[in-house]
Amino acid sequence: MNPVLRRIFKDGSKTYFYSSIFFPADVKEDVYRLYSFVRRADDYVDTVPQMKQEFYGFRELYKRSLNDEKTGDVVIDGFRELMVRRDFDPAWVKAFLNSMESDLYIRSYETLEKLGAYLYGSAEVVGLMMARILGLHEDSYASARLLGRAMQYVNFIRDVNEDLWLDRNYFPRHEYAINGLRSLDPGETIMKPEGFTRFIRRQIQRYHEWQTAAEEGFSSIPKRYLVPIKTASEMYKWTAKVIERRPFIVYAKKVKPSIPRIVSVISYNALFL
Repeated sequence: MNPVLRRIFKDGSKTYFYSSIFFPADVKEDVYRLYSFVRRADDYVDTVPQMKQEFYGFRELYKRSLNDEKTGDVVIDGFRELMVRRDFDPAWVKAFLNSMESDLYIRSYETLEKLGAYLYGSAEVVGLMMARILGLHEDSYASARLLGRAMQYVNFIRDVNEDLWLDRNYFPRHEYAINGLRSLDPGETIMKPEGFTRFIRRQIQRYHEWQTAAEEGFSSIPKRYLVPIKTASEMYKWTAKVIERRPFIVYAKKVKPSIPRIVSVISYNALFL
């Protein structure tokens, strides 16, 4: 197992990394390749200042790899091999990179409909790639997309404070006024706690709607794959529950489950699923 890809995965997401423990070794290696690729691209656009040159260089290397050129970049070369072997649709990768590129110049989305293309590229296609890695039937693809979308939306909720620092907003802006808000700046929300609480809980309700719909596809996932997927899902539910209980916590810290909690849940699922 490539140590570079393993480190990128582990440093990037403790939830996904420890939830993947029960994947078979070959699947785990493929998950590392996928996650390292999406993590690397995401890191370039989620820094201050943003690493625009590095992102476009990364995208250019990926384009070169499409011609079966060895780029010398372990992340890109590993992903390209995975893409061919698992038969990823190149349009999925293009959509992903387009969403990452949009983070370089789009700061907000007026409506949920306008956010839809970003959610598709940043998260839903990753769910589709995971479905291919796991060899799931195409009937499961709608659920895979919904699960990716739901998890991404929890990230938006959890990362409110971080995204303010990045001068970025992913929530439908027209929903601010409905709750008496002009922005999510803490100087604004602390003066309107009830409006902010309603706003956050509405976003969490939207997450639950997508999550519930996604779980309808869990019955088609073999147990050896369902254990890590369900564990990751439950950790996102836990995160949403903590924030729903105390919405202002998003300004105080980045809510994440502890490693012991993740391991405990994955052990329980392994025994009782």
